[in-house]
This record gives sequence, structure tokens and C-alpha cells, in this order.
Amino acid sequence: MLYRLMKYVLLGPLLRLFWPAKVTGLENIPAEGGAILASNHLAVADSFFMPLRVPRRVTFPAKQEYFTEKGVKGTLKKWFFTGVGQFPIDRSGGSAAQAALDTAIRLVREGHLLGIYPEGTRSPDGRLYKGKTGVARIALEARAPVIPVAMVGTDKVNPIGSRMWRPRRLEIHFGKPLDFSRYEGLSGDRFVERSITDEIMYALMELSGQEYVDIYAAKAKELLAAEAAGARPAVPAQTSGARDAARLPESKAG
Repeated sequence: MLYRLMKYVLLGPLLRLFWPAKVTGLENIPAEGGAILASNHLAVADSFFMPLRVPRRVTFPAKQEYFTEKGVKGTLKKWFFTGVGQFPIDRSGGSAAQAALDTAIRLVREGHLLGIYPEGTRSPDGRLYKGKTGVARIALEARAPVIPVAMVGTDKVNPIGSRMWRPRRLEIHFGKPLDFSRYEGLSGDRFVERSITDEIMYALMELSGQEYVDIYAAKAKELLAAEAAGARPAVPAQTSGARDAARLPESKAG
């Protein structure tokens, strides 16, 4: 009830008014059953604009701190993030990460649409970075398709560090579902999970038109911070990584 109120009465109409979007590929989202919406991640705003355009409810993992802050502000935050379909995850350690993964797998098995950002954090410069393999583990364990989603323009609406969103037309593109059933039973194989993740990132690179860099976004942020301090060179462009890696699943399967 709270989710529908936020999407169709409170937040949804406001976002549509000030941030109209060109949306393509909605027909690629299944009408029912579990699936994973794997998106590039340019801004905090991604978690608001993308679910708004999907006919079904999309559930995103979110930092536990959004749900545990005390006081009136904390209560409002918990109400808001629950209302937009997010669930809390504890990112403090290995067991916490596994618990978050288990929750995501359970949700997809139960027939939910799970939104996830394979890069693990926002892109620091608008480029696409190496994906983490959790998305592959979820797809294999839940036996669910992965639908690549490209957000375009949200980094201009909500630049890193900005407090106010800027009115702008957006683009949201939903790609064709990726089927990894050929790897059934291979969950836990690091090579297979890496190959699947790279195939997803290659699909995102093609769909979004972003330049691909074959390092993790978190590492890129460290390099950029060091560069700003005059200590290290800029993050290099490595556009071939995703393309080359994405060929691996086909060659192994053949």
C-alpha cells in the first residue's frame, strides 16, 4: 500500500513532471516471475527513476543506515525508503554480505523483480566499471534471467555531491533478457561467475554507450582522489576489457 502511494500519488507524478524520460524495451520485463534488473549506476536518483517506469514493483538493496537512524528524521527516512521498495543490507563484513546475498536470492526465487547495480557503487566519472560477481551468483542460485538496464542522464540531474536535482530529460533503456541456464549447477565457480558478470557488463556497455574501464569503481574513486592530491595518475581507459571478457561464456559453453 505504501509503495503504491509513493509511486502513483506522491513521488511518481512529481518525477514525471520535472524529469520526463524516453523509455525503451519495457516489453523485455516479464509480466510475472523473478528476474534481475542489472543497471549501470550514475547517481542516487537511479533508484527512483528506474522503478517509476517499470509496471511491476522493483526491490533494491539499500544501506542499513537508511533504516536505523533514530529520531524523527530517521523515522521519515525509514518510511521513505520502505515506500520506494528498498530493503536494508548490512555491509559491515563477510557474513553480512552473505546474508544480503541470501536475501536477494530469496526475493528473486519468490518471484520479485530485484534491482541491482553490479558496479557496487556510483560511477565517479560517468564511465562504466567492472562488475562484482554477486549478480551472477544471484542469477545462478535463483535460476532467473538478467535484464540489463541503461540509465542515461541521471548524473546530470543528480551530480555527485549535489543537494538539489536539476530538471532534465532522461533516457532509460531495458535490454533483452540474458539467459544463463547453460551454467546451471555451476554456482560458486569463480571463473563462471566472472564470465557471466562480464557478459552483463558488456551488455550494459552496448546499451548505455558508456566507455568501459576494467577496474572496480571503488578502486577508481581511490585513484581519482589520489590524482586530485597529486599523488597518482588518472584512471586509465580500458574499453576492451568487457568486450573480450564477454566472449568467454560463449567459448566455454561451446
